[in-house]
Amino acid sequence: MRTLTSCFLILFAMAAIPASAQDSDQPLLVNIKRMSLDTALRVAKATIDACRKEGVQIAVTVVDRGGHPQVILRDVLAPDITLEVSRQKAHPAMPSNAATSSMEGRFTQPFSVGKIQGLVFSAGGVPIQAAGSIIGGVGVSGAPSGLTDEACANAGIEAIIDDLEMAD
Repeated sequence: MRTLTSCFLILFAMAAIPASAQDSDQPLLVNIKRMSLDTALRVAKATIDACRKEGVQIAVTVVDRGGHPQVILRDVLAPDITLEVSRQKAHPAMPSNAATSSMEGRFTQPFSVGKIQGLVFSAGGVPIQAAGSIIGGVGVSGAPSGLTDEACANAGIEAIIDDLEMAD
């Protein structure tokens, strides 16, 4: 009898879930803002231009809010490896909402979260934020210093931030 009562309560609770979900104030769809290709390209180009002013040739990756590469550019003399490293810096900056320079010493213990293959936790990755939302990330590789990589990434974001803040 006890088992039958338990089964009945479970079935009753399961039947009630869809009804309560329909009465919820939550929308059925969620609108998510994303950068256009042109915007991501402007970030990448401004990043390269900033590093050129420093006399450095780099690669830059701009990722969308899902961490997927949207634009990847490599300046003429930047080594091929800078392509992959720039992607591996851009990806962790976006979901953590922090520059990768702030994560450099965070993952020093064996088996800590930062030891994820394919992610680089050194200076040069910066999240892109607009109107209180994270919309992507920028990763830069190729400068002699990660701090220069990061400064160039910030310059790329600065090139579009006013437009993003004014967008709907």
